[in-house]
Amino acid sequence: MKKLEKWKTLRSEMVFDHRWYKVRKDEVQLPNGRILDDYYVSVRPEVVLVFPITADNEVIMVRQYKHGAGQILLELPGGIVDTTDSSVEVAAKRELLEETGYYSEQWTKLAVIYDDPTKNTNQFHFYLAEGAYHTREQKLDHTEDIIVEKVPLAEVMQKAVQGEICVANSLAIILLALEKIK
Repeated sequence: MKKLEKWKTLRSEMVFDHRWYKVRKDEVQLPNGRILDDYYVSVRPEVVLVFPITADNEVIMVRQYKHGAGQILLELPGGIVDTTDSSVEVAAKRELLEETGYYSEQWTKLAVIYDDPTKNTNQFHFYLAEGAYHTREQKLDHTEDIIVEKVPLAEVMQKAVQGEICVANSLAIILLALEKIK
């Protein structure tokens, strides 16, 4: 059986460095010896995503405009891990509370996945938050305009299959959460 080898990074430089987006240009050597002198990588922060479910079996979802897609989309709450967060779980709790006003005391880490490991550096950390309950009003960032929607658990998969939920990371966490709670 063939043994896979990692690429060797010969040189790396940040070619675009903005608070919202960073791009790194790498010169790499492939295992076959070939050199690529212009391999671009998006240096992205870690992301958390939460599947919050209430005691009444309602999944707390968010509907918001996503400029890259130019669409208003239904998805699960989440966001980036801030440098001030002491852990990814703390970030997940913060994001759920900020975006929805909901909190949970029952947290289970479902998975850590890569969204696009070919070009992005970050991972997505998925959490199940059971027994979620409303504690306060949303505390949104200046760029956010979010409507909180309660979706009956029995309807979540149907919304995914019908394309109403069409954000890849939300679809992935839905599959993992439904498997965990069944």
